[in-house]
Amino acid sequence: MSLTADQTVEALSAAGEPTRLRVLSLLAGEELSVMELSRILDQSQPRVSRHLKLLTEAGLIERFPDGARVYYRLSHDAPARRLVDTILDLLSDKAGEDDHRQLDAVRKEREAAAAGYFEQVAPQWDRLRSLYVSESAVEAALERAVGPGPFDRVVDLGTGSGRMLTLLGKKAKMSIGLDLSQNMLNIARANVSRAGLERVELRHGDIFGTRLPSQSADLVIVHQVLHYLADPQAAVIEASRLVGPGGRLVIIDFAPHDFEHMREAHQHRRLGFADTEIAGWMTDAGLSPLAPIALPPEPKDGGERLTVTIWTAERRAEQDRKTA
Repeated sequence: MSLTADQTVEALSAAGEPTRLRVLSLLAGEELSVMELSRILDQSQPRVSRHLKLLTEAGLIERFPDGARVYYRLSHDAPARRLVDTILDLLSDKAGEDDHRQLDAVRKEREAAAAGYFEQVAPQWDRLRSLYVSESAVEAALERAVGPGPFDRVVDLGTGSGRMLTLLGKKAKMSIGLDLSQNMLNIARANVSRAGLERVELRHGDIFGTRLPSQSADLVIVHQVLHYLADPQAAVIEASRLVGPGGRLVIIDFAPHDFEHMREAHQHRRLGFADTEIAGWMTDAGLSPLAPIALPPEPKDGGERLTVTIWTAERRAEQDRKTA
């Protein structure tokens, strides 16, 4: 599909302003909130919001609410995205350097806050996760979602305490766990050793760039990780890349909720994910989504009542042969 002449003129008119070009360049890097864009651009939130409204109406960017915050990202519409890419390619290499330095500063602040949080909570990580839904319920549903195995290679991205490795490790010929927190990895090593698992590799690694071979795993797990990330779709794309023919990607995370304090108290960037959002990312990454499994919270007095969802997708062997 292509844009009509009127749509093209509207899109070019919307993009044809210095601040809006700066916004497009920033959103090409990751999704950002109005507050973050206001800080990077050094402009008031109402002014930035007006620019965002024009770009959204022209179909160049997408607006999506997340709790009390609103985030923006480049449009997933292919013709609009091609137009944005063409416009940005025409800009000088030095255009937006200051903006991207400010974006890097925002990222580093987020990363430092998250790293400090994970190092602090590492010893009680499993207990914190079990506050929302019984871990036994999640794990029972997870085992149903992944299937009986055996697995040649399991990859656990953001492995944390290594619980997924100890749960599924005996079904795998070998497993790999990646995490950015050295403290978490130390705890995972102790847990893996205690479980008597030998063919497990624990690596310091980034979920956005795992450096693992494409289609090298028959099971990839992303357990309670996406809601911490600035670009969860990029993580899903990288995780999907690792899934081999006949293999599965399993994502466990929260359904949408409105507990805003989770952002500050627990460094959550996103307040859950809709089924359609995760399924769309999996499809765009070349996988075939299966029916999600929702696990409502158990009745209890006090505390957050969050629903955990398990999303599963597979790379079908017959589809892989057709596209080979």
